[in-house]
Amino acid sequence: MVTLYDVARRAGVSIATVSRVLHGKEPVRETTRARVRAAIEELGYVPDGAAQSLARSRKDVIGLVCVEHTGLKPNQYDIESMSLLFYDEVMRGVEARIRELSWSLLITFLREDENSGATLPEDEPVAPRLLALSGKVDGLLIGEGVVPQPVLARLAKRVPVVVVAGDTAQRGVDVVSADNLSGAHALVEHLVADHGRRRLFHVDGPATAPDAAARRVAMQAVIEAHPGTLLTGSYSGRFTVHSGQEAAERLLADTQAVGRPLPDAIICANDQMAIGVVRALTARGVRIPEEVAVVGFDDIFPASLTDPPLTTVHQPMRKIGERGCDRLIERITDPSLRPRIELLPAELVLRSSCGCPSGTVTRRQVAPIIRRKPTNTVKLPSPTQRVAPVTLPDYPASSTRLPDYAGRAGDLTNDEILER
Repeated sequence: MVTLYDVARRAGVSIATVSRVLHGKEPVRETTRARVRAAIEELGYVPDGAAQSLARSRKDVIGLVCVEHTGLKPNQYDIESMSLLFYDEVMRGVEARIRELSWSLLITFLREDENSGATLPEDEPVAPRLLALSGKVDGLLIGEGVVPQPVLARLAKRVPVVVVAGDTAQRGVDVVSADNLSGAHALVEHLVADHGRRRLFHVDGPATAPDAAARRVAMQAVIEAHPGTLLTGSYSGRFTVHSGQEAAERLLADTQAVGRPLPDAIICANDQMAIGVVRALTARGVRIPEEVAVVGFDDIFPASLTDPPLTTVHQPMRKIGERGCDRLIERITDPSLRPRIELLPAELVLRSSCGCPSGTVTRRQVAPIIRRKPTNTVKLPSPTQRVAPVTLPDYPASSTRLPDYAGRAGDLTNDEILER
């Protein structure tokens, strides 16, 4: 029997697009609509009673699992214990997609202590809350760093799973993520090469966050590539405004205690921490960017409202939600699909916190980084990008490995790593 997925595959579109064409919903380009209709006619697809019965046997619900941070200070905003603005945008993308299909979204937060980043033994049961949730939905979208790999692999055998903003070295599951490595590399390169900032301080993200790891490795690569550039120190934050404030306050106290100058630039693993850094520095009379440049990552809306406005990297958060949802629906429809990684291109957003002219905003498409390996070389994001790729064959020795985009020939072929 011809299925909705067969039509989508023949037309080269998502099943959400096929559904919009069938129900006469907008927006669908006329050329795409014609292609879908041609595929329907060619395959003889008819949404007959059997197909409708199959659809009704589903719950028409997908779950989104995010992390709830633990160990927060008593004066921290409650909203940040459960939500990051990054995930708020991802949720909007997911919601937009499932609304088109008349499905529902079930959102849950797992505490970090419910699923720690430690490696679990093979016989460890799937976390009870995840197991209970998997029985209420047709599939799960799981946020980066929420579920450790052994649990994730076993969970994927029970229910369709797609990881959003996850580890691109993940095996056995679909991953949709922004190109963190290329984005962070472009950001730090701009600070060092364009503004001459050579003494850097890093406000890192949680150890369990793959996004933070990729951004850290990119920063290290730029430092190695520019002799005389050094990392003066780092602080392990939690992606929250409060941890950014705490990082800056500790940095100010430490430099004052030993009589050292402040760094030239503070590189934050996300915008919320960068906002906290800006608040703390401003409260102490430190001029940004004259004395210290501050940059973030994500391009959440409040980043444009700081004083000075924040230089950052835009990652397409809503698009990550949309594409993650599309892939999950595809996997629910056809569980036999091979896992794939989909990387979405990032964009450098230059405002004045880095030293660029005040009152200006410049957006630069990020050059994709190619990591060359002897056996299986994969060029990562968009083939439509009109910028020269950056080749980084040799990374500095580090406890944090470069995310192995190209070295999984046994699991993923080049065709299964999508270029957007």
